[in-house]
Amino acid sequence: PGGRMVKVRPIWGRCAAMTSFLRILPLEKDDIPVVTVWARQEGFAPGLGDLAIYRHTDRQGIWVGWLGNERIGCITGVRYNAAYGFIGLYLVCPPWRGRGYGLELWRHALEHLGDLACVGVEAAPDRSDDYAIWGFQPAAATVRLQLINDGESSCGLDTGGAWQLLEGAAIPQRAVQRFDAEREPSPRPHFLAQWLNHPAGSVLALVDSQGRCHGFGRIRPCLLQQGEGWRIGPLMAETPEAAERLLHGLLCRHRGVVLVDAPSANPLAQVVLEQLGFRQISQTLRMYRGTAPAVSLQDVYGLACLELG
Repeated sequence: PGGRMVKVRPIWGRCAAMTSFLRILPLEKDDIPVVTVWARQEGFAPGLGDLAIYRHTDRQGIWVGWLGNERIGCITGVRYNAAYGFIGLYLVCPPWRGRGYGLELWRHALEHLGDLACVGVEAAPDRSDDYAIWGFQPAAATVRLQLINDGESSCGLDTGGAWQLLEGAAIPQRAVQRFDAEREPSPRPHFLAQWLNHPAGSVLALVDSQGRCHGFGRIRPCLLQQGEGWRIGPLMAETPEAAERLLHGLLCRHRGVVLVDAPSANPLAQVVLEQLGFRQISQTLRMYRGTAPAVSLQDVYGLACLELG
């Protein structure tokens, strides 16, 4: 009830061995632990609490595929506004792959965003040709970098300056919202408010004496395939020096594996991160169908999440 029943068709050039029926239903609270485990097993390194925020961003834009009483896959297709949306968290459980179910999930998400001028996706490099069939064109690589952090080396390194490093409740939320809105394809006040006020992890911002924001970032606990770690994102700053100050603050007291997804559209992002000891471990490709967002990523040093773009 309330879902969409679709007949399975062949997936992107591979013939399905059988015909069946798939129900595609909106993500419910009970689905969140299951989908979180899937994302962890796939190496997505989901942050604690991320899925609940995705669900609140667009309640009609995240789904689970069901066969009978069994969940077998998921996808997001989030509408940010009347012009821009993003597809992510796209996976089918291994036993059900190659049967066309992924294609039905994909079509469902794409149909949800079909009237938008631009739709984005983060593609594995070996799947970019598949997305190109659907009209997606490459924009720039996204690089995932990793640091094994001792939790101490970055502490006490902030030398101060004209901008004060504020944490938590001391951060002027509206100033951060304005800073973010100038650097994103679409203002995202609801998403950002939940992202920055989530109790897991820490948030820092660089603010001047007039209360203007010049950069901000968040570090949150995440689930690795083996064990737990940390993810930094978003990380946005006006200058490389500001990004470095934020990174030192975020890394302090957070020991273990730390991940950052840096857009190659800002070539300084990887430079700053590698200077602090981060090393590249993987890469994806940002692709767009339609007119790509005109907003520059030169001040973006770390993406909030690949699942929502």
